[in-house]
Amino acid sequence: MTGRKAPAGQLPGRGSGQVPEPVAGPAVGPVPRQVSGSAVGPVVGPVVRPRRLRQNAAVRALVAQTRLHPRELVLPVFVREGATETTPIVSMPGVVQHSLTSLVAVARECVAAGVGGVMIFGVPLSKDAVGSGADDLDGILNVALRQVRDAVGDDLVVMADLCLDEFTDHGHCGVLAEDGRVDNDATLSRYASMALAQARSGAHVVGLSGMMDGQVAVVRSALDEEGFEDVIVLAYAAKYASGFYGPFREAVQSSLEGDRSTYQQDPANFAESLREIQLDLDEGADIVMVKPGLPYLDVIAEAAAVSMVPVAAYQVSGEYSMIEAAAAQGWIERKRCALEALTSIRRAGAQIILTYYALEAAQWLRP
Repeated sequence: MTGRKAPAGQLPGRGSGQVPEPVAGPAVGPVPRQVSGSAVGPVVGPVVRPRRLRQNAAVRALVAQTRLHPRELVLPVFVREGATETTPIVSMPGVVQHSLTSLVAVARECVAAGVGGVMIFGVPLSKDAVGSGADDLDGILNVALRQVRDAVGDDLVVMADLCLDEFTDHGHCGVLAEDGRVDNDATLSRYASMALAQARSGAHVVGLSGMMDGQVAVVRSALDEEGFEDVIVLAYAAKYASGFYGPFREAVQSSLEGDRSTYQQDPANFAESLREIQLDLDEGADIVMVKPGLPYLDVIAEAAAVSMVPVAAYQVSGEYSMIEAAAAQGWIERKRCALEALTSIRRAGAQIILTYYALEAAQWLRP
């Protein structure tokens, strides 16, 4: 049966009662080719060939979606009071406790290598319940800050760890109440005093690592009131109670009794980290950090998605030592795995990475 013609200006099949005949057109997409020589007959060859973009090192470098740069790396360093030479840290091969002289030398090496910054941790000879050495301008951390800043000026970002754990005889990150709990609000006043000492000693950045509630607001306010508006606050916003910190305890000669699970985050929790990050942003953090790095790539990625300020990550001592231990046994390639781990952290969204590989990685990344 033949249908009626569509009225002028009306397409066939649209309100006309006429069903249009199919019209042949060009094929959509490439046509698979037939590959001969198969025992079971012709095989359809691949239409899309992603391997084209992996065919040699030059092409792979051209299309790489994630790049590491030395300026994104920060070297954590330990300086021990009274030291006249470096002391190796057994659980972290290649890492040492510095003397003041060797610390200044490694800071200058970082400048020459193009590394972004150093994070300085002090290791005092004496400790007490409130960490008095932390805000003592003649204490090891503040003396080290002054000497490094005098040596490098603004050619390297000088960061200071702002926490009491290296300076307390009980090893906790805050002041203890009579019942043995960490007293959050009493600790905040110590952090404010510590921040001012570090700012007066020349720190560009104070790194709040204690995970006390309200720490960013208190420190930011204290700095601003004393005229240190330009001092940068790096908040350890999502710091987990991790087993990967083990070797660090040797590095700072920790006196920790118990654990830090009442203030550091539960490794099982994700949404909690987003809450902590948002609180620190609201309180005025200039940079937020996730710690550890590789086990928490999901947290880093989400932090990068929600944060309007730079996101940092800390590849911690245990992450470093695992690579070193496996490489020493010949089980993995040291350089390859170190760079792969760092690239993974960068790919997840961290713009700044604290890593004990910073100096070496800067050399490895040279064209």
